[in-house]
Amino acid sequence: MKKLLLLLFSLGVFHFSYAQLPGIRAGINSGNFSDTNYNAKLGFHAGGYYRIGTGFISVEPGVQYSVKGYETNVAITGGVVSEKLTYVDIPLLVRLNIYEFLNVFAGPQLSLLMSRKYEADGVIDKSTDGIEGKDIAGVVGLGVSAAGGLNFQLSYDIGITSLNYYNKDVKNRVFKLSVGYDF
Repeated sequence: MKKLLLLLFSLGVFHFSYAQLPGIRAGINSGNFSDTNYNAKLGFHAGGYYRIGTGFISVEPGVQYSVKGYETNVAITGGVVSEKLTYVDIPLLVRLNIYEFLNVFAGPQLSLLMSRKYEADGVIDKSTDGIEGKDIAGVVGLGVSAAGGLNFQLSYDIGITSLNYYNKDVKNRVFKLSVGYDF
């Protein structure tokens, strides 16, 4: 029930944002947990944003669906462990427009856990009970604007709060490469 309410809330926020939506963005993620020797897991993200201000400084709230996680090997069997965590990310970015085509940005991000899929040696676990349902991160990045409303950005999400992942103090770390379009 909690996940259904969270999904409905997220869709409502996105629908409200869509009424004022001047841009969409999508791309690939490379996610991992901090303080582990796990391998990064490829995922994707997609969503929308609203940019307020057009001068030197602008503020950009947004909503996006994002797939994070990690991969590693089971020590005993050598089998692959794959963890996929899906989130609704809600960033609030401040952009400094250095040139008309180049900007840097930073800001906080709230991420709400939507689902989990853990796979190891043929066993699949979808329970989210052992992991924190929300994640607070800082986002930093570089953006480039091209002709016709097209834009590109490279960003890094730095988890601030612990995921309390089965009583382990780990945080999400995610590189994102995105393509966007300003309406």
